[in-house]
Amino acid sequence: MDYEIATTAPETKAGFAPADRDAHDELLRAHEEFKSANDERLAALERRRGDVLLEEKVDRISDAIDARLKRIEDFALKQARPQLDGRRVETIGASREHKSAFEAYIRSGDASPLRQIETKALSVGSNPDGGYLVPEELERSIAARLGAISPIRSLASVRQISGSVYKKPFMTAGPATGWVGETAARPQTSSPTLDALSFPAMELYAMPAATATLLDDAAVNLDDWLTGEIDTVFAEQEGAAFVSGDGINKPKGFLAAPTVANAAWSWGNLGFVATGAAGAFPASNPSDVLIDLMFALKPGYRQNASFVMNRRTQAAIRKFKDNNGVYLWQPPATASGRASLIGFPLADAEDMPDIAANSLAIAFGDFRRGYLIVDRQGVRVLRDPYSAKPYVLFYTTKRVGGGVQDFDAIKVLKFGGS
Repeated sequence: MDYEIATTAPETKAGFAPADRDAHDELLRAHEEFKSANDERLAALERRRGDVLLEEKVDRISDAIDARLKRIEDFALKQARPQLDGRRVETIGASREHKSAFEAYIRSGDASPLRQIETKALSVGSNPDGGYLVPEELERSIAARLGAISPIRSLASVRQISGSVYKKPFMTAGPATGWVGETAARPQTSSPTLDALSFPAMELYAMPAATATLLDDAAVNLDDWLTGEIDTVFAEQEGAAFVSGDGINKPKGFLAAPTVANAAWSWGNLGFVATGAAGAFPASNPSDVLIDLMFALKPGYRQNASFVMNRRTQAAIRKFKDNNGVYLWQPPATASGRASLIGFPLADAEDMPDIAANSLAIAFGDFRRGYLIVDRQGVRVLRDPYSAKPYVLFYTTKRVGGGVQDFDAIKVLKFGGS
């Protein structure tokens, strides 16, 4: 069977996308082939004569599964993209006026209509960073696309803010409680312990370039073009920061938090479960550490938890079975769904580290309660026709921050002895 993946996607017509269903069907077939080939490999190992060809076949099918998952994600992303063409009806005159003024600025550099709009709105027409606010429709489109592309953003809590810093008090220890009789005295309880968490919004920028021909072409939808140019760049930068950002001029990733053995967990740290083997799963019953990781999380968090890892780590766990011979990794049940591991959703985050000595390659938790992303309202664009003649640059900025908001809601698997 040939496992090469076509490089061109089938055509989508009349608003339907049969290609994503075909890709999902191909994924299910590839997974069945993978299970069959891996069972052969395991049988050969039990007979104490490994088969190199079988090993290569299993790896090849595993790569094909990854490629089909990527195709499904691409199709889902296209479907999630909002329509920004001129056929959409604007119901608010101010929005229509802003959209028209913004297009005039992008095409010709005429900023006077935008300046008037922002002056009327009592906002700064050109702040120290420069540029003008994009229309709300375009800002919503960018946010929707980022949510579809970025795996952590799709799992975490997202909050809109108007200032530069969001401060959130969090109760690390609640007030004491107890049972008393109807007429018994009520002793004074201890006060709750609060921790103030700060989430500063850092500047993220992209600088797409356009030719004069593109800007002069009235048939080109500039909103659509700008969104397509910046969404992937923003999502890639955000994804890396939400996972491992150091908090310096960027969000602080959850893997940047201090870690301690889960048995010694305390507020301000992420608890980890160790595999017991440096850079590897245990030699016997390797999937047991995944179960340990799951149950390191409290039940209140576990019911909404997800696994997070990259594709290379997925390839390693795709061969694991439970005691009944059922594979722990399962493909998405639908074309728009996620793969699952031991019954929990699995998010594919390429910025997660690979399996290596002492690496934290797998995370498990309720990320909606555990990680907070803050978006400062407003995306700004500054048109620059001078720095890269004959091209026109569009310096596009947004402010975003992030960090762990509940250190008990996320656990990690450490590939080491302790």
